[in-house]
Amino acid sequence: MNFELNAQKRTLQGSGASRRLRRANKVPGIIYGGVTAPTSIELDHNPLLLALRKEAFHASVLTLTIDGVVETVLLRDSQMHPYKPLVLHVDFLRVDTTRAIHQKVPLHFINADIAPGVKLNGGAVTHALVEIDVTCLPQDLPPFIEVDLKSMQIGHTLHVSQLTFPSGVKPVSHGNDDPLVVAISLKRVAAVAAEGEEAATPTPAA
Repeated sequence: MNFELNAQKRTLQGSGASRRLRRANKVPGIIYGGVTAPTSIELDHNPLLLALRKEAFHASVLTLTIDGVVETVLLRDSQMHPYKPLVLHVDFLRVDTTRAIHQKVPLHFINADIAPGVKLNGGAVTHALVEIDVTCLPQDLPPFIEVDLKSMQIGHTLHVSQLTFPSGVKPVSHGNDDPLVVAISLKRVAAVAAEGEEAATPTPAA
């Protein structure tokens, strides 16, 4: 999905200037990274809020046009009001299409309802991770990584090394670490019932 936003350079700084921008339905922000100095910007609030509500916006290379000049960026941070649907500030990172980036992307779990461990044995799916840090060129960044559970049985687990990544995309590893992604286990209620049945079974006399 291609996201495009328009912005203008922001000359006034400080909390007072930021409050005035918000009253005008604008959002203060900044772009940093690369060889260019950080640039303070302002964006229209409502298009930005709608974009932030989309999962893919947080894991996509974005096109940001600032006073007619196009920048390729990643969303790095956004600050929201504690209880109002109000964006207070946003940070973007410039990217170079020739250099690999690190970015967290969401995991999409599919076919949990037909996994034998769930459908036949009533197991429960436990998600150890819901997103994963990957490295790739900006143009290869996927909006998500799909995790297929269709073959998983009770007691089965999937680790990062067992996932399928798009071409050019690799997980960011830390030494020999291979984190758990998802597992299917016997539901707690069923496990407790089974333990109770075992306890109630009389022991044959010697």
